[in-house]
Amino acid sequence: MRGPGEQSLGKLLNGLRNRLAPNAQGISLTYVDDRGMRKLNREHRGKNATTDVLSFPSSPEQGAFPHLGDIVISLPTAEKMAKKFGVSRRREVETLVIHGFLHLCGYDHEKDSGEMMSLQAQLEQELLDEAPLAMTLKRGRKPGSKVKKLKDGSRVVVTGRAAAALVRKERVKKEKKARVRKAPKPKEAAIKRGPGRPRKESAAVAPARRPARRKRTAPARSGVIA
Repeated sequence: MRGPGEQSLGKLLNGLRNRLAPNAQGISLTYVDDRGMRKLNREHRGKNATTDVLSFPSSPEQGAFPHLGDIVISLPTAEKMAKKFGVSRRREVETLVIHGFLHLCGYDHEKDSGEMMSLQAQLEQELLDEAPLAMTLKRGRKPGSKVKKLKDGSRVVVTGRAAAALVRKERVKKEKKARVRKAPKPKEAAIKRGPGRPRKESAAVAPARRPARRKRTAPARSGVIA
């Protein structure tokens, strides 16, 4: 990516070299996007996330060209931080260059007791004649972004179509689980009897009939009429 060139930052780089590495004669400055920075961070530091600046010190052999190392800066991250701090992108890049240069010279703020960050603030005031900028910034996720788990077990934040596809996939998965829970349980199969004579089905018991009434025979009538 195209950012402030080494020539436009020449005065700053020369000041850093004269102060920290007078014997160095070469340095590489590269700008990348967040995707490229995340790849470098994952390959060289085992962290699957983007960052603002990475430094790769060189170890030239005796007699070889005294190349100090490589500084890689993520321009999108630099632009976000510059916007948060209310400064230009170039001003933010200058701070990242100083930070990366100190790493090339062997400083490490993760292991020391604050010496590197204190020297960085001093160099910003001396070489830039400006107040130092902070190196930390809370970066929130974009609205609508989702965390996707990759095949290797790592996780990345996706946005746009990738996030929408992930939402659809999760919704289909939930609907499938809901259908499985609501499905009726199959009836238990009747217990099969072993070999042998089949059981006779009992005939339906007919309701008992009431005995028919016997008709009474009328007594023989006499000829007298009462």
